[in-house]
Amino acid sequence: MRKHYFVEARWDPDAKVWYSASDIPGFVIEAATLAEFEALIGDLAAEMLADNVGGDAAGARVEWRASRTYELEAN
Repeated sequence: MRKHYFVEARWDPDAKVWYSASDIPGFVIEAATLAEFEALIGDLAAEMLADNVGGDAAGARVEWRASRTYELEAN
């Protein structure tokens, strides 16, 4: 099993939630806050790795970032 994975939190302005983009197979989450998003990573990443990649996820690293785009309005 690979030992380094990536999760990105992306903001959906219409739904007003953070959603995931990840290289962990089957890892799809949504959360209202970044704190909730981070907690879900901790709760679910190892399970998704075990279920969809196989093997023990112990020692695997998950790097995560948040990305949000603002559209500026003219003054």
